Amino acid sequence: MKIFQLPGGDEVHHYKKSLVVCFKGKRKVLSTGPNNGGYRTDLRAVFNNDGNPGPGMACTMRADTYREHMDILALEDLGLDPEHCSGLSTAASMDNVSVQTMSYEDFSVTAIVTGGIKNNAGRIGDPATWHEKSEASYQVKPGTINIILYIDADLSEGALARALVSCTEAKTAAIQELLAPSRYSRGLATGSGTDGTIIVCNAESDTYLTNAGKHSKLGEYIGKTVKKAVKEALYLQSGLCPSYQHNILNRMDRFGITEDSLWAAFQGRQAEGVISRAEFEDRLDHIKTDNTLVTYTSLYAHLLDQLDWELLSPEEAWEAGTQMLCLAGLQEEMTEKESLVQPGEREACICRMAEQYLERLINRIINYS
Repeated sequence: MKIFQLPGGDEVHHYKKSLVVCFKGKRKVLSTGPNNGGYRTDLRAVFNNDGNPGPGMACTMRADTYREHMDILALEDLGLDPEHCSGLSTAASMDNVSVQTMSYEDFSVTAIVTGGIKNNAGRIGDPATWHEKSEASYQVKPGTINIILYIDADLSEGALARALVSCTEAKTAAIQELLAPSRYSRGLATGSGTDGTIIVCNAESDTYLTNAGKHSKLGEYIGKTVKKAVKEALYLQSGLCPSYQHNILNRMDRFGITEDSLWAAFQGRQAEGVISRAEFEDRLDHIKTDNTLVTYTSLYAHLLDQLDWELLSPEEAWEAGTQMLCLAGLQEEMTEKESLVQPGEREACICRMAEQYLERLINRIINYS
């Protein structure tokens, strides 16, 4: 089914759990895809495929390597020439695609994005899970942001590469504006470990551009379209949005503050049966989106980030954090014993501040009425 007509005349079709962009003329392509990746001028189509077989089922390969798998998919499922196409794969549904287009004078930019990073979000530099050996594939958690960026203008080879940089910056900016957490560290996510991008420009356009950086209008419009499309795609796939993040658990789970950790700590302080798990969860549900608590919890989390980034000393973060807990209503005032506590080294201070938040939150739950 044709779902979109691109400004350059090319068409976007949705079939066989894939989005396929069919070229009507000569295009320059820069792709991170495993099949025909890199810079190409001889491609006739690009695609994004949903490889998720169903809930609870693992994605399977149809060949020994990812590249060969994509070649088979292109030929047998999509009817494309494997020698003249490049593709991306994801576990996100193509039904949740976001297509955003913006135009400026003599060019247009269209971002075609699918995304879901609830389980696989990561921060660049997080510990890796595997090291490649002879194109061997390794199983990873599902979760990917795939972007097909279509520019209706002709770009120099350097500008096409710079467009990939601007596109990636925009993706990361969208994720960080949503404060999406890494699932491999306590940091904020910058993407997932399986993200893919394909940049396409119209080699037959009369408009020729040589710069796609932030100071150029092309760079600005890449940023605007990609940010908007990434945010909408993440919302459509997994519900990630500002209202979802207005929740103390979603702000603090990367520091170990979860329903399960709260319950485990609570059980260690209370005789069994004083408050049931159901009652505990009910009380937590009533306070986890409290405006004041969410506001100061967000600031508390940012204190921990700045401490982690070495922008604040342990002493500065500890003192400010204690004040934040008071303002959040988690602590009336600092006790004499707490005023004498030394924050310790950076890593120890982060752990102690997270523990302090957990203990104060449990008190709030116990005293909730």
